[in-house]
Amino acid sequence: MEIFRERLKDVRIESGYKQEEMAQVLNVSTSGYGYYEQGRNEPSLETIQKVAATFDISADYLFGIIDNPTPILWS
Repeated sequence: MEIFRERLKDVRIESGYKQEEMAQVLNVSTSGYGYYEQGRNEPSLETIQKVAATFDISADYLFGIIDNPTPILWS
């Protein structure tokens, strides 16, 4: 899923994280994280939740469903 890997890399860089740091946050190897950004592997749902929580963004944004990274808060 090309948009996922592009947005994953973009939010990481915009937030000032290195791949090594994200790997530690997600409890995966650095190469494993790099594979997510390369589109060679897909993260688990739990990992996607951690990414969204780390960057305070919506998983829908990562998937390309919405274009606004800010999570939608329902009343």
